[in-house]
Amino acid sequence: MTTLRPAAISDAPAMAAALLRNREHMRRWEPYRHAGFYTAAGQEERLRAPGARVWVWVDGERVVGQFTLSGIVLGPSCSASLGYWVDAEYNGRGIATRGTEEICRVAREELGLHRIEAGTVLHNVASQRVLAKAGFEEFGLAPRYLHIDGEWRDHRLFQRILHDAPPASASGR
Repeated sequence: MTTLRPAAISDAPAMAAALLRNREHMRRWEPYRHAGFYTAAGQEERLRAPGARVWVWVDGERVVGQFTLSGIVLGPSCSASLGYWVDAEYNGRGIATRGTEEICRVAREELGLHRIEAGTVLHNVASQRVLAKAGFEEFGLAPRYLHIDGEWRDHRLFQRILHDAPPASASGR
């Protein structure tokens, strides 16, 4: 049975193992990462860094996917950026779509966010389908947006509006 849950510091070794196992699989969609990123210490450092929330999709003790909300901004913006990946062996099982939908629920109900955005390299059609199934709409194209697989890559930008209520800080007006 697989499940999505918030990542804990104790997940760092399993996260590092999953990233190493999937390094070649994700090369076309991921930026260059230094060797330390693929270690338990590197993942522990990521989990301790402020400004992001990480969830892991696990199959027993094995991490088979990861979802991250980064650049979380409150106040009048109430937004964040979503990133995710799924283990090559688990592709095609709906994990990315179900995880994305759950992260959007958490972002809305627990974090009070108004909007989530995500970007994909142009050729990542599978990820674009995931975002569409999870209620995201394409809103633009960002030329040379991120340095991926050795080049500055154009990205399709997607967003999902989670609600239209005012920010919590503005509701008292």
